Amino acid sequence: MEIPIANRSRSPNFQDLLDYFSSSDSANPKPIAHPDKEVNRIAKESRQALRKAAVLLPVTRHHPNKESSLVLTVRSENLKSHAGQISLPGGTKEDHDKDAVATALRESEEEIGLLPQHVEIIGQLGDLALPSGFYVTPIVGIIESNLSLTPSPVEVADIFQVPLELILNVTAYTQSTMNFNHKAHVILELKFEDYRIWGATAAILHHLATMVTNRIR
Repeated sequence: MEIPIANRSRSPNFQDLLDYFSSSDSANPKPIAHPDKEVNRIAKESRQALRKAAVLLPVTRHHPNKESSLVLTVRSENLKSHAGQISLPGGTKEDHDKDAVATALRESEEEIGLLPQHVEIIGQLGDLALPSGFYVTPIVGIIESNLSLTPSPVEVADIFQVPLELILNVTAYTQSTMNFNHKAHVILELKFEDYRIWGATAAILHHLATMVTNRIR
């Protein structure tokens, strides 16, 4: 059963996103919580042992004749973990990465051919601890809408874009349950056309929507 997350008067837009990250509201971001309390507990207990990682939220710049959107990927079916799932470009921090921004930009270039010089970093969200063993920092960046992106044949099966206003609409997200290790866990979902965005990706995007929405309430 799907349960609407919340009701709001309007969905934020591209300018609201920029305003949020240019304000003091985005300073010292709080950690992102999972919708499942047990997952939060497990993640918190194992946080010290988690491997650092970062993902990029590539948002296309709004133009009068073209609405803003968010770039997402479909992971290759050949990958050992999260095969076929919807994901943000990103991955594990390497020793030569200066910080989370460097990790997110390097991984985005490797996965979708997005060059670092084509990304305007505007901020970051709180970290998300995953039971799979990672501590993820989401980085938000603005890109032009006419960039040519190329999926890595090893890691990415497809690249697609979702309207930003849908991403920032907290009422578009639903809660459902999924069985994992013989237990039912609560997850977030966002549906767009034939794509089902869920799990960590949905948790990050819903957190972004909530933060931006709370500022304009």
